[in-house]
Amino acid sequence: MNFSLTSEQEMIRDMVRDFADKHIKPVAAQLDEKREFPYDNLKRMADLGLMGMNIPARYGGSEVGVVAYSLAITEIAKACASHAVTTSVTNMVAEVICEFGSESLKEEHVPKLCTGEYPAGAFAITEPHTGSDAANIRTVAMPDGDGYVLNGSKSLITSGGQAGVVVVWAVTDKTARRGGGISAFLIQKGTPGFIIGKAEDKMGHRASSLNELIFDNCQVSQECLLGREGEGFKIAMVELDGGRIGIASLAVGVGLAAIAYATQYVKDREAFGQKLSRFQAIQWMIADSYTELEAAQLLTLKAAFLKESGQKFTREASMAKLLATETAKKVALRSVQMLGGYGYTTEYPVERYLRDIIGTTLYEGTSEVQRIVISREIIGR
Repeated sequence: MNFSLTSEQEMIRDMVRDFADKHIKPVAAQLDEKREFPYDNLKRMADLGLMGMNIPARYGGSEVGVVAYSLAITEIAKACASHAVTTSVTNMVAEVICEFGSESLKEEHVPKLCTGEYPAGAFAITEPHTGSDAANIRTVAMPDGDGYVLNGSKSLITSGGQAGVVVVWAVTDKTARRGGGISAFLIQKGTPGFIIGKAEDKMGHRASSLNELIFDNCQVSQECLLGREGEGFKIAMVELDGGRIGIASLAVGVGLAAIAYATQYVKDREAFGQKLSRFQAIQWMIADSYTELEAAQLLTLKAAFLKESGQKFTREASMAKLLATETAKKVALRSVQMLGGYGYTTEYPVERYLRDIIGTTLYEGTSEVQRIVISREIIGR
């Protein structure tokens, strides 16, 4: 068992860390406050190969592997969770097209995601009446000539307003067993009948967007079908496993940023005649936080390694996502506590880290859903 990174993985991690420190961290608070989507930085990141990290080079990807991808997302998240979640979802969309799309779809859309011609990609499965219950969607896609007509709506879709392409799930067979009549489609921005609805005003990740998407007699060709008709639920479950590695990596990054800032603060701040870092209560907060985050990252990297090596990783991805997000939430709360009243103000970044980390416990399935997945993997259905 070898826990060492390869020289290439170390190089990618260090490159992303340097980029994030130079270009992302200085603007993160301002983008959060103004709720501005970071178009310029995302294009720079695409130029570095960060939008197609598991995509073959012939489609414009950098093809560096899932472990390097996890490390990169963590480094981005240390600087800004909004940049990281947009990067994670865009990578996931590029992967689902590569895995299930026709050759013409791959050639047309994947390079545009990888190069930043499309600012982002979106993964549209959540609907207003259902969140983690993906088998209960109501958007429909009815056969129409040589294609389909979609009607329905999606909610809380990351990058829904900026995505060049969106993967959309819809019911194609209402008579099929639960989850069996769902199909996945690739829809390009600007397609008639595809309407971008309101953007949500949310607690954290405010430099990324969550949009409502509406499909009003939206016509798509047969070519837009991903995989075979009726396989959409299976496709979603496969891709969500990979997405959970991205969100776990993101959570680790935010947690590390929070405790690093708080640790430096208590080393400089004095109370009762000595540095705060001299108090045992503070020392234990620091020790627990770094220990727990290290464990979470190791589990995340294990899931990434299993995916990269072609092994089953469903359980490990859910474990990583559960542990990393809940751990980072605890660490962010400790970090606010370590700063005292100042930790509650926007003058210091730990309040933003806490706001950002809450969302990670919800994305790609809530913590409760992860526990369902893990238990099913262990004891069976």
